Amino acid sequence: MTTLSFDDDGCDVVYEGTEFRLESALIEEATGKDYRDVTDHEVLQMVEESPDLRGEPRRVGDII
Repeated sequence: MTTLSFDDDGCDVVYEGTEFRLESALIEEATGKDYRDVTDHEVLQMVEESPDLRGEPRRVGDII
């Protein structure tokens, strides 16, 4: 299971027991969108090869 925790500067990720940080600039560069307009599903797809995308995607701006 992957855990995402968003704040104003990026996202803390726990993936298969490994913790790391994705800075907002990296997320913006990878998606071509403003950080606050990126969805949690898009970030999850950056981390996992074939994520289980259940539920509605939520914008980072709505989460933080």
